[in-house]
Amino acid sequence: MYRLYKKSELNFALVWIIAYVVAMSLADHFSASLGTPKIITAPAGIVVVLLILGFIKRHDLWQQYGLCSFKGDLKTYLYFIPLVLIASVSLWNGVTMNASIEETVLYIVSMICVGFIEEIIFRGFLFTAMYRDNIKLAVFISSITFGIGHIVNLLNGQDPIPTLLQICYATAIGFLFTIIFYKGKSLLPCIVTHEVINSLSIFSVNGSLMTAVITSIILCVVCIAYALWILRKTNRLDTAENI
Repeated sequence: MYRLYKKSELNFALVWIIAYVVAMSLADHFSASLGTPKIITAPAGIVVVLLILGFIKRHDLWQQYGLCSFKGDLKTYLYFIPLVLIASVSLWNGVTMNASIEETVLYIVSMICVGFIEEIIFRGFLFTAMYRDNIKLAVFISSITFGIGHIVNLLNGQDPIPTLLQICYATAIGFLFTIIFYKGKSLLPCIVTHEVINSLSIFSVNGSLMTAVITSIILCVVCIAYALWILRKTNRLDTAENI
């Protein structure tokens, strides 16, 4: 993998994305066939996380891929309060137990892994491979591929309309996370928020289609507004420093 990384960081990122989507989809399929959701997905996710961390540690890429302390002024980033709102989205309709304790634990473990992996491959690997050449294109592709990547949920039995809504707000979240990483040089706030969103979904209460649409709109508005706020404030700081 290191040879591929040195030859082309973009191809390296794309290989990881494809491998991740295929591996986790197969893991979900085999878990379902065994009758216990995530029983294969959870350990598979742990293995992928360990492989990524091993690669990053071996080649000392912690700073490059944002596994480091946040560099920005927390006041400029509104102390990440909007991230708390976004992270709680699964609980907006109420809280319930949708699975047994065993299944819930497996789900949370797998979702923690998914949150970490997706932030590293979409923001760390993919965005980092592209932003030096064209920052706007890098932000767009990192955001849109993250959103479209959720279309795989159709293969896992989700209905088309909720999946389309998920693609829309996932793209907005991807845009926000990319901006946070680009400006703050750390993926940690994005990783934690992503993991919380995923994990809390096991406790969500299903609402009506209208509720899903309203939730999606709110998420998109909050994410885009917060990202634009960050861009505006950090650009002002950059301008002031150059005077």
